[in-house]
Amino acid sequence: MTELEDYIEEALDAGCSAEQLRNFVRASITLQPRQLAASAAARLCDLADGPTALGYGGARGGGKSHWLLAQMGADDCQRVAGLKCLLLRKVGKANMENFEDLRQRLFGKLRHEFSAYRGVLAFGNGSRIIAGHFQSEKDIDAYLGLEYDVIGIEEATTLSSRKHQDITTCCRTSKPNWRPRIYSTTNPGGIGHAWYRAKFIVPFQNGKEMDTRFIPARVNDNSFNNPEYTKVLQGLTGWQKRAWYDGDWDIAAGQFFTTFRREVHVISSFDDSRAVEWFAAMDYGFTHYTVVLLGCLDGDGNMFIVDEHAERLWLPQRHAPAVLAMLGRHQISNRRLEVSDLRRFVAGADVFSRQSDGTTVASQYARLGLTLRCANTDRVNGWAEILHRLGDAGNGVPPRLFIHQRCARLADCLPSLQHDPNRPEDVLKVDADEDGVGGDDAADCCRYLVATKSRAVVQRKLRGL
Repeated sequence: MTELEDYIEEALDAGCSAEQLRNFVRASITLQPRQLAASAAARLCDLADGPTALGYGGARGGGKSHWLLAQMGADDCQRVAGLKCLLLRKVGKANMENFEDLRQRLFGKLRHEFSAYRGVLAFGNGSRIIAGHFQSEKDIDAYLGLEYDVIGIEEATTLSSRKHQDITTCCRTSKPNWRPRIYSTTNPGGIGHAWYRAKFIVPFQNGKEMDTRFIPARVNDNSFNNPEYTKVLQGLTGWQKRAWYDGDWDIAAGQFFTTFRREVHVISSFDDSRAVEWFAAMDYGFTHYTVVLLGCLDGDGNMFIVDEHAERLWLPQRHAPAVLAMLGRHQISNRRLEVSDLRRFVAGADVFSRQSDGTTVASQYARLGLTLRCANTDRVNGWAEILHRLGDAGNGVPPRLFIHQRCARLADCLPSLQHDPNRPEDVLKVDADEDGVGGDDAADCCRYLVATKSRAVVQRKLRGL
């Protein structure tokens, strides 16, 4: 087979349509396998029930920028006349240099005009790509109120959740033969790490992508990287290597729980009969999430967090039945687990604070069948206990804390937590945004669960003094 025949077969195997492949061949654009997979996903945006947002990212050097401009210019702009596309990137000078370099490589065979002064690339059919930029988040406001059929965002995690949401309101169309979509490329880390991970990575990891598609990129996916660049990335250490070489989304700069490994600590199944002791913890909130975690110990002292209840804007009257139902999903001695079977059910000190009418939140839960006692709220020692139980699988220290995949909020929260710069032994407190993304409520609940010992254990320790 010729190289062209190999390429055609590879593209069709990746899911690219024949029309899409003709567009790339006509432009003399040869995409690599991972880029072809991203372009195939881009065509799914045409479908009425297809995605409206496509993310492509991970490690550095994965060919993301090359793909983004190729898809927008050589495929989207060629098949629909009059498309108006916005390509956004932080820092204008870097964007324009990158845009100019890629334009010359990608569109030499396509009739177009380019105005560097205006930052507009116009094709013969009236479709155009506008090279936009932002140096600070307030620059995004300049685009609000305008209409774009396609928006491409490079380095998307340099945007906060709010500004990303703002720019998505500009992605709309009046063309009957076009369905608007947003493409984004990025690496782990940055101010937008949490929202990007929640929007794209978690649905991808869980196999539950609906409005989004994510294509992971590794440096080895790009055969045009020079060997020296790959060695530079391999030579990095800590979070930078995991982010920029491995494309690991469970890390970020300043990460507190650096030994957390999703493939090690997150489990897909647990046999309730292994448990020799059951316990639960609550971190209470209203505007913030109320999180309840159910945990147990096995005969070897390993701790398993096996279930999670997490809701916001609920009153105790709604939480309590949901928590009881969560307990009822588990078995003890061939019957459903009940509150009375728990060695302890602890909560943060705020639950026991007296309100203006003299009552406490704890007393409200007691009337609803959940008797709570105060947790050990020592932050530094609590985080240290979690670190100790996580172990260090990479250096031969076995883990003794495992999290069931149904505890999705906790599994997403722990790896995102950062050191407090003013108190390095503590975790930096962070609240969920107004859409409920992020926050440390699940981690606080985990800290209560792990650090609080049963009264019997405490009494044995006191007798030994």
